[in-house]
Amino acid sequence: MPENVAGHTIDRSTLPLLLTLGLGVFAGALDLGVLSPALPALARDFGVLTGDLAWIFTLYLLVNVASIAIASTLADRYGRRIVYVTCVSLFAAGSLIAVLAPNYDVFLFARALQALGAGGIFPVATAAIADVVPKERRGAALGLVAATWGLAAIIGPTFGGIVTHFISWRWIFAFNFPLAAIVLWLAHRNVPNYAPRVRGPLDIAGLALLCSGLLLVMDGLTTDRIVVVFLGGLLLAGFAYAERSSSNPIVPLHLFTEPQLAKTYLLEIAIGILEGSLFFIPTVIVGAQGLSYMSAGLIAALGALMFVVVIPLSGRALDRFGSRNVLLVGTIFTEIGLAIFALGFASLPLTLLAMIVAGSGFGALLGAPTRYIITNQTNERTRSTAVGLLSQALIVGQILGSSLAGGVIALAKSETSGYRDAYLAFCAVALIALVISTTLKNRADERRAPLEEAA
Repeated sequence: MPENVAGHTIDRSTLPLLLTLGLGVFAGALDLGVLSPALPALARDFGVLTGDLAWIFTLYLLVNVASIAIASTLADRYGRRIVYVTCVSLFAAGSLIAVLAPNYDVFLFARALQALGAGGIFPVATAAIADVVPKERRGAALGLVAATWGLAAIIGPTFGGIVTHFISWRWIFAFNFPLAAIVLWLAHRNVPNYAPRVRGPLDIAGLALLCSGLLLVMDGLTTDRIVVVFLGGLLLAGFAYAERSSSNPIVPLHLFTEPQLAKTYLLEIAIGILEGSLFFIPTVIVGAQGLSYMSAGLIAALGALMFVVVIPLSGRALDRFGSRNVLLVGTIFTEIGLAIFALGFASLPLTLLAMIVAGSGFGALLGAPTRYIITNQTNERTRSTAVGLLSQALIVGQILGSSLAGGVIALAKSETSGYRDAYLAFCAVALIALVISTTLKNRADERRAPLEEAA
């Protein structure tokens, strides 16, 4: 039995763990958006062309995908605490190198090291929560931790802009040190060191095939190179074939054969696509209404504020009404909000209404519901791996969402019609997500015992 005995509730005994995991998730999430306003200053200091700045985010995304795979499987084999502490330490080391980076190449290496650490923080944190908190209280716990991710999405760009303006962009990363130190100290005290999986030999060949395949697929999607995507797909097919005969598979293939899990992974890709719609909202508002980028950013922040407010509420609703009902409400609100924006982005009142409605919908979709399903449907031996796959599905969806919007806008006869068509396409994706959500298990069925792994 793990240190955390089933039957605990979210009380004072579990709050230190939630605080520890929430701070770690906040640190990793903050690093995604905090650098955006600092890019011009960074480019000036390093003498980098604007087009080359894309590597800051592309490289971070690619390494993040590989990190999720590595950290998730190691957490199931060797324990949550040691992997969580290692991830936070790598993130802090990358931040130190970023502060001291003498040139752009070293800075990119620092970003890769940050991503290597940050990628494992959320899935390992989710698995640790599921180890400690019983099913009837798990939704609220996941919602609280997920809310820190949304909070980081709001604070990040503002914090990065203020620090860059008044001090230097390098100080953005310096603030990671005290935060990481606090998380490490708390992790040693509060995160259980239980390792649920028997320590068989690590499948190095399988891990190499998985990471290489994911990296090639992500690289191909971000650079629109179909051949690279195809090569990555071949490696992933080889990985799936090799896992069938492995005595210690990195990814148990039954995760994809169980209907509830398979539908949840598909739904997470759709949610990622919908999340990709958020990236273009300020650009659409500036182009359609002639507002400043600061004003457009504030309007977009209204949507982010809404889902920060709704995420913990949706977490508590999971415990009371079940994941299917929460996801149905979330997809309906997201559908309506995106439709209002698609047809009314030239109007400021309609845009504000769209941000409130869609933001509320995203609050019910992001963070807790799908992780609630995965943690309830899997047992301790594969939980971290299963959650890691969910994070990878979300990233795949985000890339597909950005590609969808960019492709539709590029094909349109005018910029205005392109914006409208792109967000109508996102409405179609929301409708698909709604259909998938209706097929999920009801509250009573999803609370039954998790799948038992084959020996």
